[in-house]
Amino acid sequence: MLSSRSILITGGTGSFGKAFVRRVLHQYPDMKRLVVFSRDELKQFEMSQEFDEKEHPAIRYFLGDVRDEGRLRRALEGIDIVVHAAALKQVPAAEYNPFEFIKTNVLGAQNLIEACFDSKVRRVVALSTDKAAAPINLYGATKLCSDKLFVAANNMIGGRDLRFSVVRYGNVMGSRGSVIPFFLDQIKTGKLPITDPAMTRFNISLDEGVDMVLWALENAYGGEIFVPKIPSYRITDVAMAIGPNCEHPIVGIRPGEKVHEEMITASDSFNTVDIGRYYAILASSHAEIRSRYLERGAKAVPEGFSYNSGDNAEFLTVEQLRDLIALQVTAGSPH
Repeated sequence: MLSSRSILITGGTGSFGKAFVRRVLHQYPDMKRLVVFSRDELKQFEMSQEFDEKEHPAIRYFLGDVRDEGRLRRALEGIDIVVHAAALKQVPAAEYNPFEFIKTNVLGAQNLIEACFDSKVRRVVALSTDKAAAPINLYGATKLCSDKLFVAANNMIGGRDLRFSVVRYGNVMGSRGSVIPFFLDQIKTGKLPITDPAMTRFNISLDEGVDMVLWALENAYGGEIFVPKIPSYRITDVAMAIGPNCEHPIVGIRPGEKVHEEMITASDSFNTVDIGRYYAILASSHAEIRSRYLERGAKAVPEGFSYNSGDNAEFLTVEQLRDLIALQVTAGSPH
């Protein structure tokens, strides 16, 4: 899918963006062009130190903001494939600055969709979050709205060879703003604050996230929200894995936080199929897409099925978490 193609990734200087760029440069050496679109010139400069344009002639660094539709249109010239990773995502900041998140996460998504309609883009995969399922915070609500925009965009493609799909997954281990780099920074204080001792989260690695996006680019029919089958962890186990000799004071959950995260709600179960490595939440208006999946061996999930980090069948142990964190630190944390 990516060979001899031109790709644009929004939010390309983030943790996911750098992992995606690293992978595709290695895996698709015959790629025509890889455009890193983001709004921070310092992060682009720093990224260019690792991915130099002389060493990687396909790469381009394109300054811009998804809030600026005109700039997006310019960036999409000659682009075949788009991975949309740009977002504001800090939950407390969203509660305090709600419309800033709406402008980037919702209006920015629609800007990208409109620009893709007026270009020769063929495939679009947008990144979502577990917080978009039954959202209780502003960030999750904006991402749910974004998901709906990308799914509904398939209703307007007409005769274009264009598909929009979404991948939704849990916390990326070690990404900026996540609990693991925070705890690693806090070890020196001797205290690792616990928001709620019952709290659980889904866990996915950056490499698994990139795998999922590449899989969606190859296999999506359009209109799906893909959800991976991944393990959960308990926040108390993360604290024990990182700082077993530290104090673990209970500080209470932050505004807009859930105790457990959910990626598929019971209400979604009527439109969800199990496709092996992933679940796919399908658009209810596209019955033919459901038929295609069932013909390929997908199975409808039971009515009332939900996918919740607290009820997950697989949990990472303290030892497993400690090993994963050690590997991450050895390799160089992306945060």
